[in-house]
Amino acid sequence: MQEYVLWYQELGMQDVPRVGGKNASLGEMYQNLSSQGILVPNGFAVTTAAYKYILEANGAWNKLHALLDDIDPDNMSELQQRGKACREIIYECEIPQDLKDAILREYNHLKQEYGDDLCMAVRSSATAEDSPEASFAGQNDTYLNISGEEALLDAYKRCVASNFTDRSIHYKY
Repeated sequence: MQEYVLWYQELGMQDVPRVGGKNASLGEMYQNLSSQGILVPNGFAVTTAAYKYILEANGAWNKLHALLDDIDPDNMSELQQRGKACREIIYECEIPQDLKDAILREYNHLKQEYGDDLCMAVRSSATAEDSPEASFAGQNDTYLNISGEEALLDAYKRCVASNFTDRSIHYKY
């Protein structure tokens, strides 16, 4: 089984392709600064393997390619229509049960560490973020003060869908 969820204590900058730049940096900070008494919140990352798994399990790849392969990113009307259609494809995707279980298992571990009133930030972390060619910072959505299992899964799915906002699609082309 693929690793779909990784803890910050397992992550470093070598993991950017699996979890993106933000998560890899948080892993580095958690590992290197916590031992020095600097408070770095614990957390976990949902991997690119999980992203691919959702799209494969739901037959979404071909639908997304059909919408995006020939897109004219400068045609704003077309970009808006296709971006919306892409997001709808993601919203219709079901998160496979084993992935849900993995995310919720780690969420419940965090609740044991921080208490039942735990609120989380759910944010995307682009794998090409802050590369020499581009910076994807701020292109995808972030959800703050997320509490509860259903809210967490919903915020995760909305983060995945935000990979297909108009601004994100335009920026990638």
